[in-house]
This record gives sequence, structure tokens and C-alpha cells, in this order.
Amino acid sequence: MTARAADRARYDRATAHLDAPVAIVDLEAFDANADDLLRRAGGKPVRVASKSVRCRALLERVLARDGFAGIMSFTLAESLWLARSGFDDVLLAYPSADRRAFAELTGDPKLAAAVSVMIDDPAQLRLIDDARRGGTEEVRVCLELDTSLKLLGGRVRVGARRSPLHSPEQVAEMARTVVRTPGFRLVGIMAYEGHVAGVGDAVAGRPVRSRAIRLMQATARRELGRRRAEVVRAVRDVAPDLEFVNGGGTGSVQYTAAEDAVTEIAAGSGLYQPRLFDNYTSFRGRPAALFAQPVVRRPGVGVVTVLGGGYPASGAAGPDRLPVPYLPEGLKYDPQEGPGEVQTPLLGSAADDLLIGDKVWFRHAKAGELCERFDALHLIEGDRVTATVPTYRGEGHTFL
Repeated sequence: MTARAADRARYDRATAHLDAPVAIVDLEAFDANADDLLRRAGGKPVRVASKSVRCRALLERVLARDGFAGIMSFTLAESLWLARSGFDDVLLAYPSADRRAFAELTGDPKLAAAVSVMIDDPAQLRLIDDARRGGTEEVRVCLELDTSLKLLGGRVRVGARRSPLHSPEQVAEMARTVVRTPGFRLVGIMAYEGHVAGVGDAVAGRPVRSRAIRLMQATARRELGRRRAEVVRAVRDVAPDLEFVNGGGTGSVQYTAAEDAVTEIAAGSGLYQPRLFDNYTSFRGRPAALFAQPVVRRPGVGVVTVLGGGYPASGAAGPDRLPVPYLPEGLKYDPQEGPGEVQTPLLGSAADDLLIGDKVWFRHAKAGELCERFDALHLIEGDRVTATVPTYRGEGHTFL
């Protein structure tokens, strides 16, 4: 029996009393992935990206481990909810225009002390001030650095279009704006190198593309390492008491941690190890989060149909954004249909061994987005469900 077949047997036994659709997290794999993130971080604290987890119980589990510290959140409403739930170090990773939430933040000392917000434009400071509605609490501010690699005088850009702050001079000027604006305190710098942390460098069946990605990423790491150090020096000249410099992402943990200017690493997807993170030469995670759909039809030889399963991930549409049938091994989509909202035909010899009601296990392309489809995660240890915990959705929250 292969390791994957053994996992399937465990998951089937553990969830035999549960009807599919159902979502699980294998705690042994989850904890092993957490250990690997810490190993690659080389002693620097890892801030957990809540977007990639979306389950309070699992955020609490990983943050209870030495080496993990703080949360990187994705909306201001989520940040306030987490702070009210007892998480006392929440960094909002994206700018917000949620005026109601800013009014809450600036009117509550506990929230204002726990949450840091992201900006990259003076207009965001003005929006926050306009939203205060009498709130007088000082707002903790983090600046986001654009990490994109610009070549040929800027005519070629590699990386996500995020912050407009690219040069040390631009970031330092934004820092001066924050420092001289009453009601705000500059506490950190964040830089997410998505073109390194979120792009696999070992694409199956694409050796030339893989080599090109590795060359691009090596160039990008060198350029960003130099520029980030210059940015941090420039900002510390303005704000000597800067508390943190955050960088990284699951795919670049060890590289970012090696930079002296960086004080903490952000990571989250590596805990669940979704399929988009299989294509890296530098690390191997264990699939920890899966979902199962039930077999509801057997249309013919080598074909079964499962209920639903069409859970595409965000990003540019393409086959890499689709979940993949994982267990039993050897199943694939019908290219004429793909994964459907209500039914999904699956092809392969393994289909002939599946009966009506059996479970087919899938892996999502991304991590936390799976939790937008399920109210609960069943936590598996060995071949038993040892706990069932709500996702954000299960607690009544869909923040985006």
C-alpha cells in the first residue's frame, strides 16, 4: 500500500460516520508543516497569515507553538473580530476603506493597541481620520513596500501590482507623512514578494519554464534584498523605534529570513499545503487540508460522478486554479466538463473500484479559500476525528 493509499484508508475510516461533502485537516501533517516553516525561518518569528487558515481554532493551535507570533489578517473587520477574540497582535496586510470599522478601531483602546493597519498613500490616512467619528485612539500604521522586479528602466515588471512605494525615497517620504500626522504611529514595514513566495519553480512537465522562473526569482531576491535593506535604513532614520519589518511568504521563507533587515516572516499556506505549493525545489510540505465529495453516479466503465466540487481558486483563471482529485490515485477530470458546481465526472481506472456513496478526496488549489465552502473542519489524528471546529464561515463570518 502506498503512503497515499494509507492516508485514504485513514481518512475514510475517520469519516465513515460523516456524509460528504466534508472537509478535514490532518493534524499530523499540519504540525509537520508548521515545524518545517519554523526550520526554514531560521529562528525568526513567523506571523501567521489568517487568509490561508480561516479557522480560529487552528490559528490558536499554531500560535501556541514557540516560534509563531502574531497574525497577518486580510480585512479590517476580521482584524477587529480577531482582536476581540483575544489575539493581541494583528497586522492587517491590505489597505482598507471600511469607515465603520475604522470608527470602532479608533474608539476602543484595546483594539487600537492590538491592530496595525496597512497604508501606502496619504489619502488612506485622510480616510481614517474622516472615519473616526470622535475616536481619539492612536492608529498603528505599517507601510507596504512594492517588491516587484523592474527591468529595462521599468518597461518590464515582474510581480504583483500592490503598493506604489518602490524606492527608498518614496517609502521614507511616506514615513515622514505618517510621523508628522497627529493620531498615527509608524510601527512597521511589510513587503510581500509574491513572485518568489507564491510561484513554484519546478513546474511539472515544463523544464524550460521552470529554469526561467528560477533565474527570475534569483534575480528578484538579490534586487529586493538590497533595496529592502536601503528602505529599512531610510525609514529608521525617520522612525527609529520601528517595531518590525515583515517579509516573505510560504515559498520564500528561508530566503527572506536570511536578510538582516527582516525581523519576522509571514506564512500561512504552508500549513495546509494546497496544490499550488507542490512545485518548489526548496521544500516539500504534506497535504493537510482536504475535502471529500460523494460518488452519486456510475455512468459507465472508468467513470464516476461526484456531487459538486467546482471550487476554483482566485487569481488568473486556468487549470492550476482548480482543485485536483487526490484520493484514490489515478482519477482526472473529463476535459469536456471539468469540475462542476453540482456534479463532476471523474475518469480513470480507479473509478471502477468506487461505489455509490464512497468518498473521493480533493485538494484545493489554494489554502484558506477552501474554508469559504465549509462550515466546519474535522480534525483527524491517526484514523479518528478528534475534534470538529468551525471555519470563519461556520462562525457566521465571510469577510470578503
